[in-house]
Amino acid sequence: MVFKKITLIGTSSESFDAAADDAVDRAEATLENVHWIEVDELGVEVASADDREYQAEVTVAFKLED
Repeated sequence: MVFKKITLIGTSSESFDAAADDAVDRAEATLENVHWIEVDELGVEVASADDREYQAEVTVAFKLED
């Protein structure tokens, strides 16, 4: 079995959890064979956003097809 990892950044105006869920939902909707996701970093953008924008950087691992 061979896996590939990619990095995604989910965003939310609500919370870090919602930002991570955003990334997970997108990964599951667009990739096949997703096996695990690791949350790498959390951040909040305040400079250019009217309200806070929560960000979750995640690493997505999925199995490559034969």
